[in-house]
Amino acid sequence: MKSYITIYEAIGEEAGLRQIVEAFYPKVQRNPLIGPLFPSDIRPVMEKQILFLTQFFGGPQLYSDQYGHPMMRARHLPFPITPERAEAWLGCMREALEELGVPEELRTVILDRLSGPAHHFVNTPAN
Repeated sequence: MKSYITIYEAIGEEAGLRQIVEAFYPKVQRNPLIGPLFPSDIRPVMEKQILFLTQFFGGPQLYSDQYGHPMMRARHLPFPITPERAEAWLGCMREALEELGVPEELRTVILDRLSGPAHHFVNTPAN
């Protein structure tokens, strides 16, 4: 019987996840569509993202342990998230994964897993 591993395990657990987040957020900050939505001090956002993605990708429930239920849609409601911004966010993640040399099959799994929530957070019509 084949044993399945989580995305969290496949990317190298906390160390791999931290690398992804650290490659991802500079791209987000430079992106003209989504960069302005983020604070200039991005470190707290990055730390929360590491906790959330750990949990979201099948690792320990670090985000919930520290902050309670993620309620991610509600947390994103104050920000005007358009379909274009959701795609820009996913594009930054795609670039970070490619830059780090994450194998294509794993990149596809990660982006598929993130695509649903990214589009679920859309709360503003297309420009």
